[in-house]
Amino acid sequence: MRGTERTRIRVARLRRLVMGLLALVVAATATACARTEEQPRIVVTTNILGDITRQVVGDQAEVTVLMKPNADPHSFGLSAVQAAELERADLVVYNGLGLEENVLRHVDAAREAGVATFEAGAAVDPLTFRTGEDGGPKEESGQPDPHFWTDPDRVRKAAGLIADRVGEHVEGVDDQAIRANAGRYDKQLADLTAFMEKSFDGIPEDRRNLVTNHHVFGYLADRFGFRVVGAVIPSGTTLASPSSSDLRSLTRAMEQAGVRTVFADSSQPGRLAEVLRTELGGEARVVELYSESLTAENEGAATYLQMMRANTTAMTDGLTVGSPEGTQ
Repeated sequence: MRGTERTRIRVARLRRLVMGLLALVVAATATACARTEEQPRIVVTTNILGDITRQVVGDQAEVTVLMKPNADPHSFGLSAVQAAELERADLVVYNGLGLEENVLRHVDAAREAGVATFEAGAAVDPLTFRTGEDGGPKEESGQPDPHFWTDPDRVRKAAGLIADRVGEHVEGVDDQAIRANAGRYDKQLADLTAFMEKSFDGIPEDRRNLVTNHHVFGYLADRFGFRVVGAVIPSGTTLASPSSSDLRSLTRAMEQAGVRTVFADSSQPGRLAEVLRTELGGEARVVELYSESLTAENEGAATYLQMMRANTTAMTDGLTVGSPEGTQ
């Protein structure tokens, strides 16, 4: 009997221990779930704006970026889960002006569901695509140019406005912390502008001509005094394709301007080089830039600041080097 009693006592103690551990697990899980539910949620469409938003928000909210590294903002799409995330957000930050062509309808749906949204491109004095003899995208004349991030001063304005919108629409954040983050980032963006100005000052006036794979650097040209000669794809979107007449017009414009350097997105320099070799007899140099997407970590442009500094260096070198011999 004594042995049986001792066994019962041990079983009872073990049962109490197990129940206590289960109670702790349930409590911890409930606390974690509560914290997750309480965490404000901001969803951003493009990875460039995602980085800018994260610099401003810091640890005050959960920031979800829909566009993956090295993706094309004109063509990336959303899964059903990502589309649902938009409608659960406290705030949606998007580029707009037609950039995220496959995503904007989901942003519209979130807005109709009552989610606060902020269109950064429309809020920073957007430029329009220009038509002219210098190779502007004729079929898009008068349309707003969505690529405002190539002007760091407009990014400074966008970052400040994001801080305003977070303070207005996202409950549970520390507004003073947001303002402090925005202030620090504003200083870094001002330093970027100074770096770009100093770098570009070394490019002779007769070499300040830009030819790109598609029209993406209009804001940079406007801000820093460059001339956009043309683009291989005479459009503001990568979804278009160049025609034979487009390429003939571009090569004529390049020959007249004495341009032999073309800047292409890092995702497609090889294809562009082949096209230009055919049209220009192998005399074109293709310089890679990060134009519309950030990269993954350790790939050269994981943040907006890294991207713009890398592009500035590549553009300065590409426009000041002598002949295009020995290029891709």
